[in-house]
Amino acid sequence: MGRLIVYAVLALIVWKMASGRWPWEAKVSTRAQALFRARKLLGVRANADRAEIIDAHRRLLAMVHPDRGGTNDQVHEATAARDLLLDELPDA
Repeated sequence: MGRLIVYAVLALIVWKMASGRWPWEAKVSTRAQALFRARKLLGVRANADRAEIIDAHRRLLAMVHPDRGGTNDQVHEATAARDLLLDELPDA
């Protein structure tokens, strides 16, 4: 019985080393993570439409613009988030 537990633990460690995640962790794509971060940055819901995304982007730019104490990197990050979310919208 003790060997079985040792083999199971070793198998789990090999799985973690080979795949980079534990077997019980959900697979989340990099794209899905990027979309989540973009929605969080802009403060929009998952099913936001084009107008909501653009409006949220404008509000965020008003806060992070270099003339208002923000940085160029923040502006670029906000614009990249907007572009990513707009690319995910279905064509109308």
